[in-house]
Amino acid sequence: MSSAPTTPAEYWDKYRPHRGDVPQQRPAADRFDWTGLPGTGPGAEILGTAKTALDLGPAEGENAAFLARSGVEVTAVDFSPIQVDRAREFWHDIPNLEFVHAEACAFLDQDVRLWDVVYSTWGAVWFTDPDELFPRIARHLAPGGIFAFSHREPVVGQYGAQRMGGKWLEGRETELTVLRWQHTPEQWTDLLKRHGFTDVQADVIPSPDAAPGTLLVTAKAAA
Repeated sequence: MSSAPTTPAEYWDKYRPHRGDVPQQRPAADRFDWTGLPGTGPGAEILGTAKTALDLGPAEGENAAFLARSGVEVTAVDFSPIQVDRAREFWHDIPNLEFVHAEACAFLDQDVRLWDVVYSTWGAVWFTDPDELFPRIARHLAPGGIFAFSHREPVVGQYGAQRMGGKWLEGRETELTVLRWQHTPEQWTDLLKRHGFTDVQADVIPSPDAAPGTLLVTAKAAA
């Protein structure tokens, strides 16, 4: 039995682990997915006609691969070394696609590039303090660039920084705390406007069953 993680990066090292002796098959990456539920929600069209994109928290990297196959130059940043290694192996044959091992804020502090689009699908935006992350994203978006992210629809009353349990933490002796930041559409709108974003749209995409839906947020950098 594997030991419980002691850092947030180790927590995400265990996301979708590969089991068995047969090599893991890479995802199809035939559609940009915001919800994790096949056939629900919009696709990459809400990102416009970007030439460059930054993916924060790509995990297996299928959305980044989809955009790169479409001709977008994509940089995808994840602070789990296992996820980065797996994504590189999956998509090594796709040009214009770079996977970087780094924490999102640290990467944005060190890199000097501007992107047409910054996005995160159930990724780093959900798990990073927006007051730390949003100003950094704003500095790295081209004028009029698009910022978009999705996360699970929050439970009523459970807003702001919420402690996660997860199967790798529950019932174990560990001091690790993993937080996710979740807000209502109105709360995200206020946060984004406070950090200088415009044209904010935030809506819940319903789940086809009784499960919580997906909150999808888009905004633009000042022109």
